[in-house]
Amino acid sequence: MTSRAELSSLSSALAEVARRITEQAEAAQRAADEDTAHELFAVERALTGAGRRLQRLLTPTTGTS
Repeated sequence: MTSRAELSSLSSALAEVARRITEQAEAAQRAADEDTAHELFAVERALTGAGRRLQRLLTPTTGTS
């Protein structure tokens, strides 16, 4: 059985990591390090997608049609 509290904590941690990656990607972009920026933005997208999936697990559904 999964723990909602643990999943919520993981979701928050993932959001924080994504935010930090975004900061680094933007810094790389400002420094004209396009290869690093490109890779970091790809990591950010993957983390954001993972965060959305966790949020879907935490959001109760209100029935299906």
